[in-house]
Amino acid sequence: MIILIGVLLTPALRASAVTSYSEPLQTAIGDLSVATEHRDGYERDKFNLWIDADDDGCDTRDEVLISEAEDAPDVGSGCSLSGGRWYSYYDGVSQTSTSDIDIDHVVPLAEAWDSGAGDWTADRREAYANDLDDYRTLVGVTDSVNQSKSDQDLAEWLPDQQQCRYLREYVAVKIRWTLAVDSAEKSAMEDLAAGCTNSTISVEIV
Repeated sequence: MIILIGVLLTPALRASAVTSYSEPLQTAIGDLSVATEHRDGYERDKFNLWIDADDDGCDTRDEVLISEAEDAPDVGSGCSLSGGRWYSYYDGVSQTSTSDIDIDHVVPLAEAWDSGAGDWTADRREAYANDLDDYRTLVGVTDSVNQSKSDQDLAEWLPDQQQCRYLREYVAVKIRWTLAVDSAEKSAMEDLAAGCTNSTISVEIV
């Protein structure tokens, strides 16, 4: 299903009634619409987190941990995970305990709400919060780093490591979910992109 909310898309995106999008990073940033953000009515529990969509006993958090592990953990009864190692690209640190890893929404839930998700159905918010179909939506990172990020957008927070990767993934998520940006956010994207490789952003719009 394609949901293309016109107010959140530039003409370049509105003109293409297809699910696929592929453009260089700087073009992709230019294609993001600028809109005033509104946090009215936001509550975190309006995004139903960590569901077990395929009924295999592993919820979304578990699925991300399994898929992103540098060294695969053992998966026990009830999807209990033991062993394993995870690399947090935000700070360049590897962790060996799942309790030290948070699953971060690259575009935070509150930021998504501000930039379009406040108008979504509960089902669409749940799909966003548990998006396993694009690896860029959710990422495992050191818990303290994720907590320092909190609900800040890209103009307010950047990781210490791999900022160009973070920018690419942030832009991809915004496009995938037809989310707008505010003016400060877009300016920060443009400034950062000037020092990054202008690599292609390819994404399926949902």
